[in-house]
Amino acid sequence: MKQARFTEAQIVDILAQAAKDDISARDVCRIHGISEQTYYRWKRRYGDMSVSEVKRLRELEAENARLKRLLAERDLEIDVIKDVLRGK
Repeated sequence: MKQARFTEAQIVDILAQAAKDDISARDVCRIHGISEQTYYRWKRRYGDMSVSEVKRLRELEAENARLKRLLAERDLEIDVIKDVLRGK
């Protein structure tokens, strides 16, 4: 997995700077050494979130991934049980 160069807090600060200052997106990208594509991807993902909201989003994504794994494991167990019952 690629190492993140910016933390979520830094990303939120960069987006906030672009929103409040009279600086174009292109200038913000140049100042921070990021591409415009990266800027707009961040903007689409984080929008007007605060740092605490971004942390909560990360927690929810991790919990969602955990729940999906549990559901997949349960579905496998059910399939195995059905196969065993059909065999008898």
